[in-house]
Amino acid sequence: MATLLSQLNGQTWFIALMAFALIGGVLSAVHHAEVVAHKTGEPYGALILAIAVTIIEVSLIISMMISGHDGSQFIARDAVFATVMIVINGVIGLCIFIGGLHHHEMSFRNEGTNSALAVLTALATFILVMPIVTTSTPGPDFTRSQLAFAGIASFVLYAAFLFFQTISHRDYYLPKAEDKKTDMNVHAQKPSNLKTMVSIVLLLLSLVVVVGLAELLSPAIEAGVKAAGAPKTIVGIAIAMLVLLPEGFAAVRAARANRLQSSLNLALGSALASIGLSIPTIAAIAIFFNLPLSLGISSLNITLMYLTFFIGGLTLAIGRTTLLQGVVHLIIFFEYLFLSLVP
Repeated sequence: MATLLSQLNGQTWFIALMAFALIGGVLSAVHHAEVVAHKTGEPYGALILAIAVTIIEVSLIISMMISGHDGSQFIARDAVFATVMIVINGVIGLCIFIGGLHHHEMSFRNEGTNSALAVLTALATFILVMPIVTTSTPGPDFTRSQLAFAGIASFVLYAAFLFFQTISHRDYYLPKAEDKKTDMNVHAQKPSNLKTMVSIVLLLLSLVVVVGLAELLSPAIEAGVKAAGAPKTIVGIAIAMLVLLPEGFAAVRAARANRLQSSLNLALGSALASIGLSIPTIAAIAIFFNLPLSLGISSLNITLMYLTFFIGGLTLAIGRTTLLQGVVHLIIFFEYLFLSLVP
């Protein structure tokens, strides 16, 4: 069986078939997560989607790290950094831009979004910047003890955010009263218990399929990037875009319907989960299986990241957005993509 799979994995048609199946598995997983999320309501719905996306992301990253190919130690770093840039500049920028075109100005609860951005800034700094400035090891690497502490600190900080979001200050992440009048999800009938249970089972099956296909596809993805002569960072960007595509589409759709609060919950929640859940899991696996893991980003990417956080803080400060803010974020996003190809 292993020999047959190895032979088929060299066939273009089989790689294309697995790629379509992987995309279908991701879309299926997020669809069924949305059904469960609609049953639970906000902000738990955004949390369920974030966890589903994180499982997909971790499976893709770990499958490539275990393969041991050249540059595999940077996959987690590139994917996590890409997630931050795609979410804050790409997804949120597009949501604000599309919403601005249709509604001129949109409002949201800035108490919750500012808190989420503060946690995201701390998490990104712990994981992506600290390895550059520590002195125990040369280069952009943690020692084992530093990696373990960073993973634990990230999980604790994310858990504190979840408590804040779902228990102590849940109202900060709920739409304002006037927004609920136009929120179709508030008035739409929730799925039945039977439909919810079926979606839970299909969600778990979809995640299993995605994990299996990711392991089969990882050598072909790396070979394709190498053959194209593209920078290895493209692999991490491709992983982030793949797992964020369905959730990003849902966020843009919510913004078009004048539900920016839901858009921001989805976008920021996925970015927080990408670090707060993915990194502790990846760190534990890397330590247990003695896999190389390098997390520090370059000075160019540090500049882009803190520009993103600074502009994001200004955007989310007053609880209202216009089309111009969306344009600014999208230009930063395109700058990031361009410099990833031409560093």
